[in-house]
Amino acid sequence: MVFKRLLAAFGIGGLSIDTVVENPHTRPGSALEGRVELSGGDGDAEIAEIVLALVVSAQDGDEHEGVEFARVPVASGVRLAAGETLSVPFAFGIPWQTPLTEAGGGPLPGVLVGLRTEVVVDGASDKGDLDRLHVHPLPVQERVLEGLAQLGFGLGSTGVEGGYLAGTAQEYPFFQEFEFHPSERYAHEIGEVEIALVPDPEGVSAVVEFDRRGGMFSEGGEVHSGFRVGHDDADRLDWAGTLDSWIEESLGRHRELFGGQHHGYGERYHEEEEERGGMLGVVGGAAAGVVGGLAAGYVVSEVVDGIGEDSDGEEQAEEEEEESDEE
Repeated sequence: MVFKRLLAAFGIGGLSIDTVVENPHTRPGSALEGRVELSGGDGDAEIAEIVLALVVSAQDGDEHEGVEFARVPVASGVRLAAGETLSVPFAFGIPWQTPLTEAGGGPLPGVLVGLRTEVVVDGASDKGDLDRLHVHPLPVQERVLEGLAQLGFGLGSTGVEGGYLAGTAQEYPFFQEFEFHPSERYAHEIGEVEIALVPDPEGVSAVVEFDRRGGMFSEGGEVHSGFRVGHDDADRLDWAGTLDSWIEESLGRHRELFGGQHHGYGERYHEEEEERGGMLGVVGGAAAGVVGGLAAGYVVSEVVDGIGEDSDGEEQAEEEEEESDEE
């Protein structure tokens, strides 16, 4: 980003500031390195302060509303002679709970994270444009997302929600949430699954909400659960099997409290899959990470939503036609 026009507005003609990030691809808990390059203008200049800020932006259509959540001062009291150049290195620690923008080699929808440079001259400050960063998941976060995709859960959306989650070491008054459509095995019982993966230096706390469907002999509502995984466990677990067992256990506790029967569907599902050669094996092989699972699930969910809207329109048209015939 270049501040030529900004600093000209402060009466410093020709002076510019450019922030250069060595690698915009990063992960929570790592360091973002780069430099701020200053080029002197027509006369001597004094810059009171240069600050870098991390901004998370939730997309609303074509607009992004940004919230600043971390700041690092780069330099202060910088005197720059006319025509002088100066390069100031920086290392910006990416907070552990920075929202993810990528998974499985592709972008996640709805969330943008960027770096913004703020300059203070003569007591007045102004902010530059947002330089986009690509925040990739930690190994545990990636394994959880991959595991859900392998089980047939399709990503519906991602977003940043305001508020705090109980049972987590949450740093900021917001958290990232992933919304999944249920796999075939659980589609009769739950409408959607919302999961937040909150990391810290020791591990990741997962907070999950199941939107459970009601029935003739059972009560619907929300089922809240969660689990905790250390960073060292990322490659030690069979994630698909572990998540499957954990989901079944969480829903099982809710059935015991509020009624409802599982009808042995899980057992039948696995038997049918073995006879057909194992659909989950095909999904896992095609996923190759999250792109084939999460991203594909996101596309499928859009198609399903569209079909649902068309069906509603057809039903409404049929009702209007029947009313017209009665008249």
